[in-house]
Amino acid sequence: MDLHGKVAVVTGSGRGLGLGYAQALAAAGAAIVVNDVDQDAVDAAVATITAAGGRAAGVVAAVGGSAAAEELMDTAVREFGRLDVLVTNAGILRDRVLWKMTDDDFDDVVRVHLRGTFTCARAAAVRMREQGTGGRLVLISSPAGQRGNFGQTNYAAAKAGIVAMARTWAMELGRSGITVNAVVPVAATDMTKTVPAFAPVIEEAERTGTPLPDWLRKDEGLGTVEDVAGLMTFLASDASEAVTGQAIGIGGDRLALWAHPKEKAVAFADGGWSADAIAAQWHGGVGAGPETYGIPAPQAPEA
Repeated sequence: MDLHGKVAVVTGSGRGLGLGYAQALAAAGAAIVVNDVDQDAVDAAVATITAAGGRAAGVVAAVGGSAAAEELMDTAVREFGRLDVLVTNAGILRDRVLWKMTDDDFDDVVRVHLRGTFTCARAAAVRMREQGTGGRLVLISSPAGQRGNFGQTNYAAAKAGIVAMARTWAMELGRSGITVNAVVPVAATDMTKTVPAFAPVIEEAERTGTPLPDWLRKDEGLGTVEDVAGLMTFLASDASEAVTGQAIGIGGDRLALWAHPKEKAVAFADGGWSADAIAAQWHGGVGAGPETYGIPAPQAPEA
């Protein structure tokens, strides 16, 4: 996949998945604007990309407000002449159950994930529309946003909102040749290493250098950061020009298209529904097959 001549901004790309995305795009030929709140992380990421023959510039900024978003897009244009791709990866966690979550816990996560995606995408869309040559917005979501996750009210809500924004912006930006997709990645990162079923397997693979087992790579769709990066390169490329408004899962050996919400069962009552009529109909009708919720607990094969 050839991205020479394209310029990409990747938020939260000083480490982890964001760094993997930036490195993959750079390896395909794109010039990269690296972003993180940590100066050392930004410097190291830029050095890694340039040492491999790529082009990169760094911006130290906390994503969320409009000023940071404008600085990122300005840097792309100033350093490399244009803007073609935005990957909104920046994020933080403040995990707590509902009754212990503070206002700040909620607001901080929503500001970085949801508002940060909005402000960066808005700034990128303005530049891309001015250029008149289209572009790619790749918004990073999560399985938590698709299914919910215990202790992650703030994170799940933000990630669900990101997918909703992708569908909306795909409509609004389609005539400008700008595609918008959400990516739902799963990879062995510091966060997934805390999952009890994953931790010993990931630690053993890292210690010995052996590949992760098939039950992780296929059944759970969990692999390395590098396993996720190929989708990023595809969505940044001209090959994806007809792909927009989608939520796409990637991890390990698994590539998936997430379904959009839709009515599963419908019933009608002349004159409308009273509470008693709903109660009488629910369990044998519309509510007979309720939806599941929450990320399913991982199941390691029995020894």
